Amino acid sequence: MKLLSCAAVLSLIATPVLADAPRLVKQGTATQLQVQGKPMLLLAGELGNSSDTSEAYMAPHWKRLRAMHLNTVLAPVSWELIEPKEGQYDWSSVDMLIRNARANNLHLVFLWFGAWKNSMSTYAPAWVKRDSARFPRAQLPSGQGVDILSSMAPTTLAADQKVFAALLAHIKAVDAQQNTVLMVQVENEIGMLPVARDYSPQADAAYRGPVPAELMTYLQQHHDTLVPAMRQRWEDNGAKSSGTWAEVFGPGTASEEIFTAWHYARFADGLTRAGKGAYGLPMYVNVALNRPGRAPGEYPSGGPLPHLIDVWKAGAPSLDFLAPDIYFTNFVDIVNTYKRPDNPLFIPEANNADHPQVPGNAFYAIGRLDAIGFGPFSIESVDEKPGALAGAYDVLEQISPEILAAQGLGRMSGFRPRALYDGTLIYEPVTERIGDYRFTVSFADIVKPEAMPETGKAGAVIVQTGPEDYIVVGQGVTVTFEPVGPGPRLAGIDSAWEGHFDAEHRWIAGRLLNGDQTHQGRHIQLPSGEFQIQRIKLYRYQ
Repeated sequence: MKLLSCAAVLSLIATPVLADAPRLVKQGTATQLQVQGKPMLLLAGELGNSSDTSEAYMAPHWKRLRAMHLNTVLAPVSWELIEPKEGQYDWSSVDMLIRNARANNLHLVFLWFGAWKNSMSTYAPAWVKRDSARFPRAQLPSGQGVDILSSMAPTTLAADQKVFAALLAHIKAVDAQQNTVLMVQVENEIGMLPVARDYSPQADAAYRGPVPAELMTYLQQHHDTLVPAMRQRWEDNGAKSSGTWAEVFGPGTASEEIFTAWHYARFADGLTRAGKGAYGLPMYVNVALNRPGRAPGEYPSGGPLPHLIDVWKAGAPSLDFLAPDIYFTNFVDIVNTYKRPDNPLFIPEANNADHPQVPGNAFYAIGRLDAIGFGPFSIESVDEKPGALAGAYDVLEQISPEILAAQGLGRMSGFRPRALYDGTLIYEPVTERIGDYRFTVSFADIVKPEAMPETGKAGAVIVQTGPEDYIVVGQGVTVTFEPVGPGPRLAGIDSAWEGHFDAEHRWIAGRLLNGDQTHQGRHIQLPSGEFQIQRIKLYRYQ
């Protein structure tokens, strides 16, 4: 047996054992975030853009955010604070966030406000803003510059890569054991305004040149699974295998937006590769969505919008996923476009934190689409009066182990009434098979139909925990059920208990609901106004 010297033993003691970085892992059809070797469901909220620049401003909020049952805070970190002078790094803003998150048992997702934030370049440091020769701006057709750094400039990418890699190296140095920081968002709501593309001389030359071979190869290899709008645009122009941007995608703003998306994606990919080279955290880009009827440039042109997902997948393969910021009421329609085999679902800005439909959206995204996490915006603005969000996060936190165990395995679904872009609610019940039972969820109180206006706030998650055992959480729903497969054709309620899970995840039963609360065994009901957990056991009979 070989004995270690005293010096070697002391060296081992003095060197901390680093934990694995948070990473994405597959479970069935789902992708989960694994932290310290265990899956984690992110019950999150995003801070306002400027809130975390002041430790004093944030001081009263940390405890209240944890009291709202958040486990993760999405927090901006900005280039101008970290590198106020070129090559000189100030980590105080980053360390402050990590310190306060740890003190309140919270995790962090950092939002990198580097070259762009909401299209503009206002978070770049002064030495970048003031040197337009070295860091050129995007230009309008007239030649006038806009306050948006051009994605065509290698010098801008190199400077952003350098500080971004330094940030990730610093996070690794101070947090690789604790894993307080879980993921990083690369830039924020990238997109060109107020026109579809940059008209600088470099951009003009590139637009007149050929579409890169990497994009053409992707389109050919993924032809059958392309987003319909992308496939149609390509095919309507002859499905060419080469040509200029206008030749391949047609003249006009549509091809200009595809061009813009490609160059933003390449920039983001270069930034991501630099960051992961320092510390391999999961990384994503978020998107500002487009309103119907608006032209590119009237919304941020070229971001990872639904019709441009394929361009981003081709141009930024280093990113782990693309994440929608959803402020429109047609949440169900939008979020389903981002749930793809090649794109795990995470919603970093799920409307404003006080929006009444946010809790139902959380139930749907997590239960139906196996979301990694969910985070309404401006979360600190509601922490004194959190309303329904705290109640929704409370029950989701209680059943997180069951959710994580069921993700991707066909043992869970989420429900909320579908809404259209104009706010119209679709009241029809939703039916899903979970295990050997088919559940029909109605978003109205059968006994009190006058409660219909509350339908917009309704939502639920149903999780199978055994052959005939289920957990139902939420509010504003009525659930009926029928057997699936061979055997007796009718289903009844063996038992329905309300209750809660304590801090050690022990079930604390409340009432046995075997009378009016289940309509004498006809349905499971979670009334509007208060989030509930019910554990139910079903049975079959003839």
